[in-house]
Amino acid sequence: MNAESPPPLRARLSDVPLPALVLGLGGLIPFLAGAVAVWLFEPMAARVAQDMQVAYATVILSFLGAVHWGAALGRPDGARSWGWMGWSVTPALLAWFSVMMAPGSALMALMACYLAAFAVDMQAVKKGLLPLWYLSLRRVLTTGAFLCLGATLLRLG
Repeated sequence: MNAESPPPLRARLSDVPLPALVLGLGGLIPFLAGAVAVWLFEPMAARVAQDMQVAYATVILSFLGAVHWGAALGRPDGARSWGWMGWSVTPALLAWFSVMMAPGSALMALMACYLAAFAVDMQAVKKGLLPLWYLSLRRVLTTGAFLCLGATLLRLG
C-alpha cells in the first residue's frame, strides 16, 4: 500500500456498541419472519406475510437515509451539503415508490436499494462521516435483509 492509499475499512462486529448490535440484529427478525412465512404458510397468509415484509423493508430503507440526515445535522456544515442531505431523503423516496410496485418488482427494487445504501454507507465511512463500526453492522444487516428479501422473491417465482 502506498502512502496515498486510504487505510482498509476493517472493523469487527465486536467493535459495534452493544445496543446498536442487539437492536440492529433484532431488526432482522421481521425480514426473517416474512421469508419463512412465505415458504410455510398457505398462499393467502403467505401473501400477507410478503406484503408485511415489503412494508417493513420500506420503513427500514427510510431509516437508513435518516442515519445520514442525523449525521449531517451533527456536523457544522453538514445540513448545507446538497449531496449529503439529498442522499438522506433518497432512500425514503425510493421506498415509497417500491410500495406502489407489483410484489416481485418491489422486492427487486428494495434489494437494489439496500445494496446502493450500503455502497453509500461505505463511502461515508471512508470519508469519516460515519463510524467504522457502523460498516461492520451494516454489512451483516444488509446481507441478512438482502437474503430474506431474495428468499421471498424466489418463492414468488
